Amino acid sequence: MARNRNIQNKIEYLIFLPFVLFFRALPRMAALRFGESLGIAGQYLLPSRKKLVTDNLSQSFPEMSSTEIRVLCNKTFRHIGISIAEMMRIDMFNGKLDIEKYFTFKGLEYLEQARDMGRGVLLATAHVGFWEVGTFFMPELGFPTAFVAKKAKNPYINDYMIKMREHAGGQVIDAKNGARQIVKTLLDGNSVGVLIDHHIHPSEAVQVPFFGRPAWTTPIITQIAMKRDIPVVPVFIYRTKDFTYRAEFSEPIFLEGEMTDENIKANTALLTEVIEKAIRKEPSQWFWVHNRWK
Repeated sequence: MARNRNIQNKIEYLIFLPFVLFFRALPRMAALRFGESLGIAGQYLLPSRKKLVTDNLSQSFPEMSSTEIRVLCNKTFRHIGISIAEMMRIDMFNGKLDIEKYFTFKGLEYLEQARDMGRGVLLATAHVGFWEVGTFFMPELGFPTAFVAKKAKNPYINDYMIKMREHAGGQVIDAKNGARQIVKTLLDGNSVGVLIDHHIHPSEAVQVPFFGRPAWTTPIITQIAMKRDIPVVPVFIYRTKDFTYRAEFSEPIFLEGEMTDENIKANTALLTEVIEKAIRKEPSQWFWVHNRWK
C-alpha cells in the first residue's frame, strides 16, 4: 500500500513539474495572463466549484444582484488563475530591484513599531490577493519571518513548495504541529505570519461570525497573543490592475483579557472581523472556492 502511494506521489510530481517549468519559462506578464485564462476556463471545467463560489458570494453579499454576483464570480476565477501562475514563480523575484518595481507599502511603520517592542510579531493575514508573496518581501525588507502553512499531501510537491517559499530567507512552519516553533520564533524577536481564514475542524476551533454566518476558526493566534502579550499586526497584499502589489499593514492589535473561553472567542471574532473588512475592499481577491462555512 505504501509502495503504491509512493509511486502515485512520484507520478503526480512528474506531472506537476512540467506545469511549473512552463510558467517559469514564460515572461512574467505572459505567465500571469495565461494563468488568468486558466482561471476563466476553470469556471466551465469545475462546475461544482463555480456553484460553491456563487453560493458563497450570494450569501456573503445578499445586497448584490445576480448579475453582480456573476461578474464577481468571474473575477474570482480569474484571480485564482493568476495566483497559481504567481505562486509558480514566487522565487523568481530579484531582491531590492523587484521590491521597488512591483511593490508599494502602506503602514510599514506599524510593523516597525511592533517589532521594536522586542516581543516578536504575529502577522494576521488571509487568503487575500497574492498572500504568498510575503515570503519574498518580508526578509528582503529586513524582517526575519516564519510562515505557517499546511503541508501538501504529496511529499515531493510539498518539498518543492517549501523550497520556493524559503528562497528569500523566510521559514515555513508546519501548521499541524507548529505551535512550539511559532513561540520559539516569537521569543527570538521575529515575525510569524498566520492565515486565519480557513475552515478548522470544530474540535480545534471556536465558532465566530464571518460575513454574517458562523464559521469554525482557529484560536491559535489569539491564544499565543493573549498568553504572551504579543502584538498582532494585520497585513493584506492586494494585486493592482497593473499586476503590481499593494501591501497594507494596520496598527498593532493587543488582545487583552484573561485566558477564558469567552475572551478567546471574543478576540478571535475581533481578528475575523478585521479579515472580513480586508476582503470587502477587494472581494474578488479572496479564496471563495474554499468551503469556509462547513
